Amino acid sequence: MRVASSTTQDNIVRQIQQLSSQQARLQQQVSSGQRISAPEDDPAAAARVLALQSERRALVQYGQNASRALAISQATYSGLQSIKKISDRAGELATLGSGTLGADAMSAYGEETNQLIEQAVQAANGTLNGDYLFGGTAVDTPPFTVTRDVNGQITGVAYAGNASQSAIPLSETTSITPNSDGATNAGLATFINRLVSLRDALKSGATAAVTATQPNLIASEDQLVSAIANVGGVQTRIEASQTQQADRTTSLDQLVSSETDTDLPTAIVKLNQVQTAYQAALQSAVNIMHLSLLDYIK
Repeated sequence: MRVASSTTQDNIVRQIQQLSSQQARLQQQVSSGQRISAPEDDPAAAARVLALQSERRALVQYGQNASRALAISQATYSGLQSIKKISDRAGELATLGSGTLGADAMSAYGEETNQLIEQAVQAANGTLNGDYLFGGTAVDTPPFTVTRDVNGQITGVAYAGNASQSAIPLSETTSITPNSDGATNAGLATFINRLVSLRDALKSGATAAVTATQPNLIASEDQLVSAIANVGGVQTRIEASQTQQADRTTSLDQLVSSETDTDLPTAIVKLNQVQTAYQAALQSAVNIMHLSLLDYIK
Protein backbone atom coordinates (compact mmCIF):
# COMPACT_ATOMS: atom_id res chain seq x y z
CA MET A 1 0.00 0.00 0.00
CA ARG A 2 1.30 3.52 -0.93
CA VAL A 3 0.15 6.50 1.04
CA ALA A 4 1.59 10.05 0.67
CA SER A 5 3.50 11.01 3.78
CA SER A 6 2.56 13.97 5.96
CA THR A 7 5.74 15.76 4.88
CA THR A 8 4.92 15.37 1.21
CA GLN A 9 1.40 16.62 1.77
CA ASP A 10 2.68 19.66 3.68
CA ASN A 11 5.16 20.50 0.93
CA ILE A 12 2.50 20.23 -1.77
CA VAL A 13 0.05 22.38 0.17
CA ARG A 14 2.74 24.97 0.85
CA GLN A 15 3.73 25.11 -2.83
CA ILE A 16 0.11 25.51 -3.88
CA GLN A 17 -0.40 28.29 -1.33
CA GLN A 18 2.72 30.11 -2.55
CA LEU A 19 1.58 29.87 -6.17
CA SER A 20 -1.90 31.04 -5.18
CA SER A 21 -0.41 34.01 -3.33
CA GLN A 22 1.80 34.90 -6.31
CA GLN A 23 -1.17 34.59 -8.65
CA ALA A 24 -3.31 36.90 -6.49
CA ARG A 25 -0.50 39.44 -6.21
CA LEU A 26 0.13 39.49 -9.96
CA GLN A 27 -3.60 39.75 -10.69
CA GLN A 28 -3.75 42.74 -8.33
CA GLN A 29 -0.78 44.36 -10.09
CA VAL A 30 -2.30 43.85 -13.54
CA SER A 31 -5.76 45.09 -12.56
CA SER A 32 -4.56 48.13 -10.56
CA GLY A 33 -1.46 48.99 -12.54
CA GLN A 34 0.43 49.28 -9.23
CA ARG A 35 3.42 47.12 -8.42
CA ILE A 36 3.31 47.95 -4.71
CA SER A 37 0.05 47.69 -2.76
CA ALA A 38 1.63 46.98 0.64
CA PRO A 39 5.08 47.67 2.12
CA GLU A 40 5.94 43.97 2.18
CA ASP A 41 5.67 43.82 -1.62
CA ASP A 42 9.01 45.69 -1.82
CA PRO A 43 10.17 47.16 1.51
CA ALA A 44 13.08 49.14 0.02
CA ALA A 45 10.94 50.67 -2.73
CA ALA A 46 8.14 51.37 -0.25
CA ALA A 47 10.56 53.33 1.94
CA ARG A 48 11.70 55.37 -1.05
CA VAL A 49 8.10 56.06 -2.04
CA LEU A 50 7.22 57.23 1.47
CA ALA A 51 10.15 59.66 1.43
CA LEU A 52 9.15 60.98 -2.01
CA GLN A 53 5.53 61.38 -0.94
CA SER A 54 6.60 63.27 2.19
CA GLU A 55 8.62 65.66 0.05
CA ARG A 56 5.68 66.09 -2.31
CA ARG A 57 3.35 66.97 0.58
CA ALA A 58 5.80 69.65 1.64
CA LEU A 59 5.83 71.00 -1.92
CA VAL A 60 2.04 71.12 -1.94
CA GLN A 61 2.12 73.24 1.22
CA TYR A 62 4.76 75.53 -0.25
CA GLY A 63 2.63 75.82 -3.38
CA GLN A 64 -0.34 76.91 -1.29
CA ASN A 65 1.90 79.41 0.48
CA ALA A 66 3.06 80.78 -2.87
CA SER A 67 -0.52 81.18 -4.10
CA ARG A 68 -1.42 83.06 -0.93
CA ALA A 69 1.68 85.25 -1.16
CA LEU A 70 0.96 86.00 -4.82
CA ALA A 71 -2.62 87.03 -4.04
CA ILE A 72 -1.39 89.41 -1.32
CA SER A 73 1.30 90.81 -3.59
CA GLN A 74 -1.12 91.34 -6.47
CA ALA A 75 -3.66 93.07 -4.21
CA THR A 76 -0.90 95.27 -2.76
CA TYR A 77 0.33 96.12 -6.24
CA SER A 78 -3.18 96.99 -7.38
CA GLY A 79 -3.72 99.23 -4.33
CA LEU A 80 -0.45 101.07 -4.91
CA GLN A 81 -1.28 101.52 -8.58
CA SER A 82 -4.61 103.08 -7.62
CA ILE A 83 -2.87 105.51 -5.29
CA LYS A 84 -0.28 106.25 -7.99
CA LYS A 85 -3.09 107.31 -10.35
CA ILE A 86 -4.34 109.65 -7.63
CA SER A 87 -0.82 111.02 -7.30
CA ASP A 88 -0.62 111.59 -11.06
CA ARG A 89 -3.83 113.58 -11.05
CA ALA A 90 -2.75 115.53 -7.96
CA GLY A 91 0.43 116.52 -9.77
CA GLU A 92 -1.61 117.77 -12.72
CA LEU A 93 -3.87 119.78 -10.42
CA ALA A 94 -0.86 121.28 -8.65
CA THR A 95 0.60 122.33 -11.98
CA LEU A 96 -2.70 123.85 -13.09
CA GLY A 97 -3.12 125.61 -9.74
CA SER A 98 0.33 127.12 -10.04
CA GLY A 99 -0.73 129.02 -13.15
CA THR A 100 -3.07 131.92 -13.66
CA LEU A 101 -6.54 130.70 -12.76
CA GLY A 102 -9.75 132.31 -11.63
CA ALA A 103 -11.14 131.76 -8.15
CA ASP A 104 -13.88 129.47 -9.43
CA ALA A 105 -11.39 127.20 -11.23
CA MET A 106 -9.15 127.04 -8.16
CA SER A 107 -12.14 126.15 -5.98
CA ALA A 108 -13.25 123.46 -8.44
CA TYR A 109 -9.80 121.93 -8.47
CA GLY A 110 -9.85 122.04 -4.68
CA GLU A 111 -13.10 120.08 -4.64
CA GLU A 112 -11.63 117.53 -7.02
CA THR A 113 -8.61 117.18 -4.77
CA ASN A 114 -10.95 116.60 -1.84
CA GLN A 115 -12.40 113.62 -3.72
CA LEU A 116 -8.88 112.37 -4.42
CA ILE A 117 -8.22 112.44 -0.68
CA GLU A 118 -11.26 110.27 0.00
CA GLN A 119 -10.23 107.85 -2.76
CA ALA A 120 -6.70 107.65 -1.39
CA VAL A 121 -7.91 106.82 2.12
CA GLN A 122 -10.21 104.15 0.74
CA ALA A 123 -7.39 102.58 -1.30
CA ALA A 124 -4.93 102.78 1.61
CA ASN A 125 -7.44 100.95 3.82
CA GLY A 126 -7.91 98.25 1.19
CA THR A 127 -8.38 94.62 2.26
CA LEU A 128 -7.92 91.11 0.95
CA ASN A 129 -10.09 88.38 2.48
CA GLY A 130 -10.83 90.69 5.40
CA ASP A 131 -7.18 91.51 6.14
CA TYR A 132 -5.92 95.08 5.71
CA LEU A 133 -3.10 95.27 3.19
CA PHE A 134 -1.13 98.33 4.28
CA GLY A 135 -0.96 97.92 8.06
CA GLY A 136 2.03 95.60 8.38
CA THR A 137 1.09 92.68 10.60
CA ALA A 138 -1.80 94.65 12.16
CA VAL A 139 -4.32 93.26 9.70
CA ASP A 140 -7.44 93.41 11.86
CA THR A 141 -7.97 97.18 12.11
CA PRO A 142 -7.89 99.99 9.52
CA PRO A 143 -4.27 101.16 9.24
CA PHE A 144 -5.19 104.77 8.37
CA THR A 145 -7.33 106.84 10.69
CA VAL A 146 -8.73 110.22 9.64
CA THR A 147 -9.66 113.45 11.32
CA ARG A 148 -12.55 115.43 9.85
CA ASP A 149 -13.80 118.99 10.32
CA VAL A 150 -17.37 120.01 11.02
CA ASN A 151 -18.12 119.83 7.30
CA GLY A 152 -16.93 116.23 7.08
CA GLN A 153 -13.75 117.06 5.17
CA ILE A 154 -10.61 115.12 6.02
CA THR A 155 -8.11 117.40 7.72
CA GLY A 156 -5.46 114.84 8.61
CA VAL A 157 -4.49 111.18 8.34
CA ALA A 158 -2.46 109.09 10.79
CA TYR A 159 -0.86 105.67 10.27
CA ALA A 160 -2.08 103.21 12.90
CA GLY A 161 -0.35 100.09 11.57
CA ASN A 162 3.14 98.81 12.36
CA ALA A 163 6.46 98.38 10.56
CA SER A 164 6.46 94.56 10.65
CA GLN A 165 5.97 92.27 7.66
CA SER A 166 4.69 88.71 7.59
CA ALA A 167 7.15 86.23 6.08
CA ILE A 168 5.64 83.37 4.06
CA PRO A 169 7.84 80.27 3.44
CA LEU A 170 8.27 79.29 -0.21
CA SER A 171 10.73 76.46 0.46
CA GLU A 172 12.80 74.93 3.24
CA THR A 173 15.25 77.83 3.00
CA THR A 174 13.32 80.72 1.41
CA SER A 175 10.62 83.05 2.71
CA ILE A 176 9.06 86.13 1.16
CA THR A 177 7.25 89.22 2.45
CA PRO A 178 4.50 90.03 -0.07
CA ASN A 179 3.19 93.13 1.72
CA SER A 180 4.56 96.65 1.35
CA ASP A 181 7.05 97.65 4.04
CA GLY A 182 6.45 99.95 7.00
CA ALA A 183 8.16 102.93 5.37
CA THR A 184 5.87 102.68 2.34
CA ASN A 185 2.79 102.37 4.52
CA ALA A 186 3.72 105.38 6.64
CA GLY A 187 4.52 107.23 3.42
CA LEU A 188 0.96 106.73 2.24
CA ALA A 189 -0.28 108.70 5.25
CA THR A 190 2.25 111.43 4.44
CA PHE A 191 1.08 111.51 0.84
CA ILE A 192 -2.57 111.89 1.82
CA ASN A 193 -1.67 114.71 4.20
CA ARG A 194 0.13 116.39 1.30
CA LEU A 195 -3.06 116.08 -0.71
CA VAL A 196 -4.84 117.86 2.14
CA SER A 197 -2.30 120.69 1.87
CA LEU A 198 -2.87 120.87 -1.88
CA ARG A 199 -6.63 120.99 -1.46
CA ASP A 200 -6.42 123.76 1.11
CA ALA A 201 -4.01 125.73 -1.07
CA LEU A 202 -6.27 125.41 -4.10
CA LYS A 203 -9.34 126.45 -2.15
CA SER A 204 -7.50 129.44 -0.74
CA GLY A 205 -6.66 130.59 -4.25
CA ALA A 206 -3.02 131.17 -3.24
CA THR A 207 -0.87 130.26 -6.23
CA ALA A 208 2.34 130.36 -4.21
CA ALA A 209 0.90 127.94 -1.66
CA VAL A 210 -0.06 125.54 -4.45
CA THR A 211 3.44 125.78 -5.92
CA ALA A 212 4.93 125.00 -2.52
CA THR A 213 3.12 121.65 -2.41
CA GLN A 214 4.66 120.38 -5.64
CA PRO A 215 8.09 119.19 -4.36
CA ASN A 216 6.44 117.17 -1.59
CA LEU A 217 3.97 115.62 -4.02
CA ILE A 218 6.84 114.67 -6.32
CA ALA A 219 8.69 113.07 -3.40
CA SER A 220 5.60 111.02 -2.54
CA GLU A 221 5.22 109.94 -6.15
CA ASP A 222 8.85 108.80 -6.26
CA GLN A 223 8.24 106.70 -3.16
CA LEU A 224 5.13 105.18 -4.75
CA VAL A 225 7.03 104.31 -7.93
CA SER A 226 9.75 102.62 -5.88
CA ALA A 227 7.19 100.68 -3.83
CA ILE A 228 5.37 99.51 -6.96
CA ALA A 229 8.66 98.31 -8.45
CA ASN A 230 9.51 96.41 -5.26
CA VAL A 231 6.14 94.69 -5.11
CA GLY A 232 6.41 93.84 -8.80
CA GLY A 233 9.77 92.22 -8.10
CA VAL A 234 8.22 90.18 -5.30
CA GLN A 235 5.57 88.90 -7.71
CA THR A 236 8.27 87.82 -10.15
CA ARG A 237 10.04 85.88 -7.38
CA ILE A 238 6.82 84.16 -6.33
CA GLU A 239 5.96 83.18 -9.91
CA ALA A 240 9.48 81.81 -10.43
CA SER A 241 9.10 79.78 -7.24
CA GLN A 242 5.75 78.42 -8.44
CA THR A 243 7.37 77.30 -11.70
CA GLN A 244 10.16 75.55 -9.80
CA GLN A 245 7.64 73.89 -7.49
CA ALA A 246 5.59 72.65 -10.43
CA ASP A 247 8.69 71.20 -12.11
CA ARG A 248 9.80 69.53 -8.89
CA THR A 249 6.33 68.09 -8.28
CA THR A 250 6.29 66.62 -11.78
CA SER A 251 9.72 65.09 -11.16
CA LEU A 252 8.60 63.57 -7.85
CA ASP A 253 5.47 62.14 -9.45
CA GLN A 254 7.62 60.49 -12.11
CA LEU A 255 9.94 59.03 -9.47
CA VAL A 256 7.00 57.64 -7.48
CA SER A 257 5.53 56.23 -10.68
CA SER A 258 8.80 54.52 -11.57
CA GLU A 259 8.81 52.86 -8.16
CA THR A 260 5.14 51.84 -7.97
CA ASP A 261 3.80 51.39 -11.50
CA THR A 262 3.51 47.87 -12.89
CA ASP A 263 5.40 46.84 -16.01
CA LEU A 264 2.22 45.41 -17.55
CA PRO A 265 3.74 43.24 -20.33
CA THR A 266 6.13 41.61 -17.85
CA ALA A 267 3.45 41.22 -15.19
CA ILE A 268 1.04 39.58 -17.66
CA VAL A 269 3.70 37.09 -18.78
CA LYS A 270 4.50 36.24 -15.17
CA LEU A 271 0.80 35.89 -14.34
CA ASN A 272 0.30 33.42 -17.18
CA GLN A 273 3.32 31.45 -16.03
CA VAL A 274 2.13 31.34 -12.43
CA GLN A 275 -1.40 30.36 -13.49
CA THR A 276 0.00 27.50 -15.55
CA ALA A 277 2.22 26.39 -12.67
CA TYR A 278 -0.72 26.65 -10.26
CA GLN A 279 -2.94 24.47 -12.42
CA ALA A 280 -0.13 21.97 -12.85
CA ALA A 281 0.49 21.91 -9.09
CA LEU A 282 -3.19 21.24 -8.40
CA GLN A 283 -3.25 18.39 -10.91
CA SER A 284 -0.08 16.91 -9.47
CA ALA A 285 -1.51 17.16 -5.97
CA VAL A 286 -4.59 15.26 -7.06
CA ASN A 287 -2.47 12.53 -8.64
CA ILE A 288 -0.08 12.21 -5.68
CA MET A 289 -2.46 12.60 -2.76
CA HIS A 290 -5.49 10.75 -4.19
CA LEU A 291 -6.26 7.68 -2.04
CA SER A 292 -8.94 5.19 -3.00
CA LEU A 293 -10.17 1.82 -1.77
CA LEU A 294 -8.20 0.19 -4.57
CA ASP A 295 -4.98 1.63 -3.11
CA TYR A 296 -5.68 -0.22 0.14
CA ILE A 297 -6.69 -3.47 -1.67
CA LYS A 298 -3.37 -3.45 -3.48
